[in-house]
Amino acid sequence: MKLRPASMTRLLRSSVLCLATICTMLAHTAQTASGSNRETPIVRVVREASPSVVNIHGHKTVRAGGLPGQGQSFQQVNGMGTGVVIDPRGYVITNFHVVQDVNDIRVTLADGRPAVARVIAHDLRTDLAVLKIDAREPLPVIRIGTSEDLWVGETVIAIGNAFGYEHTVTQGIVSALHRDVPVNEEQSYTDLIQTSAEINPGNSGGPLLNLDGQMIGINVAVRVGAQGIAFTIPVDQVLDIVSGLIQQKTVNQITHGIRGVTQWNDKDESEFVVTSVASGSSAEKEGVDTGDRILQINGHSVRNHMDFEFAMLELTSRDAIEFEVANTKGDVTLVSLRSQPHPRSSETPATPVAQRIWTSFGIQGEPVAETTMQDLNRRMETAYGAGLKITSVRPGSQADRQGMQSGDVLLGIRNWQTSSLNDLDYILRSDEFRSGSQSQFFIIRSNKTMIGYLQVAQSARRATR
Repeated sequence: MKLRPASMTRLLRSSVLCLATICTMLAHTAQTASGSNRETPIVRVVREASPSVVNIHGHKTVRAGGLPGQGQSFQQVNGMGTGVVIDPRGYVITNFHVVQDVNDIRVTLADGRPAVARVIAHDLRTDLAVLKIDAREPLPVIRIGTSEDLWVGETVIAIGNAFGYEHTVTQGIVSALHRDVPVNEEQSYTDLIQTSAEINPGNSGGPLLNLDGQMIGINVAVRVGAQGIAFTIPVDQVLDIVSGLIQQKTVNQITHGIRGVTQWNDKDESEFVVTSVASGSSAEKEGVDTGDRILQINGHSVRNHMDFEFAMLELTSRDAIEFEVANTKGDVTLVSLRSQPHPRSSETPATPVAQRIWTSFGIQGEPVAETTMQDLNRRMETAYGAGLKITSVRPGSQADRQGMQSGDVLLGIRNWQTSSLNDLDYILRSDEFRSGSQSQFFIIRSNKTMIGYLQVAQSARRATR
């Protein structure tokens, strides 16, 4: 039977409709398999990085007027910022200005859990600080990239606590590289990344990310009065500074003889490569050689110099250190090293009082000279009588946990003045101090008065029985 033209037209239309339906179904199936078209690279980056970003809140106590000790008054100032988890044990990087002079640092994790943090190291010049969160379980860690190969014009993403709105996401581009930004006579930022991603108050300390989901910098500043001009500390600079800060905390505790640098391999993965091994060290005796790669230390993955230093942070000279090492041929071996402490004769307290304070509280100190105190009072417009300059802080001690640092001037605890080690010894051994649960202390740091709270009653009772 021959089909008439109209019938042929209807058949052709039916065939086209059927083909279109099949194509639509195939396209829908392909879209379902690959994810929604709305799932852009930025969405994937934010989803991956957000669990490693924390929000920081705190209150700064500032002097509102009057002279300390003579009817002075203080007021609380709210502060906020952002931090990035860089070690699963709860170590966080942020800007120092976010936590400077903050008495009680509160952190909110990405899942909404609250936590308390303390500053364990900082660098005023570069405005970086390392915090420690008392984490009950391993925390997700940010992926770290490099700032060495950035392109002007490439897309970047910022995550932060903008104006207190947690985990605010903004995007922009790398606007320029190697910017120097003066702040005041005492501080300036150098070699920064300029970005058009919106950075607002509260974003400080948060990550700037590339489209691979890697952190390429720590957001630090904006140009006041301008739009779309913000600045970020390059991640390579951050890694170098933080590695140095952590190394300063471990150098007097342990030595292994290994030095190395971060390098990137052909797979675009960072590695920690040994550049030298000290003669006579345990590493040399166990066969660690230049060019070897350190893969793990006591179960902690090592991907860069910062990871290497953090892996050492909680170890002591009594701990065995197990390295997973890959040589230049790719052979992987386990090397067990026994650390040896650096000579510390200069840190040994010379008197029974100094030894008692070093053991029970964790500091060494010396009285501040009268002329030095007068100079401090003149610069700060205060009228302090005397103080005890902290010359050393024992890692892991009560003083260390409360954030005291070498160079701080301890003015007093509660109503007692601390003008000497004997004063401090008397306070720590007093019944009034030991019977309390919390004691307020006052220190001078960077020409500013800071207030903290000691919770040392239990340890003080044990130490002085």
